[in-house]
Amino acid sequence: MNTTTSDIAARLKAIPTASISDAMDSLGIHGTLHGLAPLTYDFRIGGPAFTVQYEPAGSERGSVGDFLDDVPPGAVVLIDNHARTDVTVWGGIMTEIAAARGIGGTVINGVCRDLNAALRQNYPLFSRGRFMRTGKDRVRLVAVNAPVTINDVEISPLDIICGDADGALAVPASRAEEIAEIAERIEGVEARIIEAVKAGSTLVQARADLGYHDLQWRKA
Repeated sequence: MNTTTSDIAARLKAIPTASISDAMDSLGIHGTLHGLAPLTYDFRIGGPAFTVQYEPAGSERGSVGDFLDDVPPGAVVLIDNHARTDVTVWGGIMTEIAAARGIGGTVINGVCRDLNAALRQNYPLFSRGRFMRTGKDRVRLVAVNAPVTINDVEISPLDIICGDADGALAVPASRAEEIAEIAERIEGVEARIIEAVKAGSTLVQARADLGYHDLQWRKA
């Protein structure tokens, strides 16, 4: 992860996903990962994607988690298990190792288990839920650091994955700085609206004065 990517990821991590989503809407970019939620509302992520893709193992034996040795510190592990909720692809051993190595968090299009380890380590986990049944020998690794598609969102390695209490989304690396700038501007406008109303303005007038209704309007 180079300095530029690190800086932009840090900026995006500090911005609520709601404002990032609005910024992406204004550019006509779809990146929201519907249905993926944090284990606890305190969890927050922002880092380049390390992508992982699984498929059903069939007659072949499969393993879960061997890729972890290759994940750099600060990266967010993004696992696509095709929204399966009957087998898990992340558990306590992986959480303990990822936390010790400074990995930025894990987002799973599927489910996880051993939640107490994540809570104990304060390791950010986002998923479609939790279930105890192991994916070992039930799924097999298809690809690492290759593009994946989740909820019709195409995600490439090093795209920036952001998440907070409202959910998770993927920011294209090629547009990340532009999106960060717009999202920061949105945050500033919303803060000024609140200040204006507290100072005596009506909400309608404050929104009109500060252009609230155009914030996520898609530019031509």
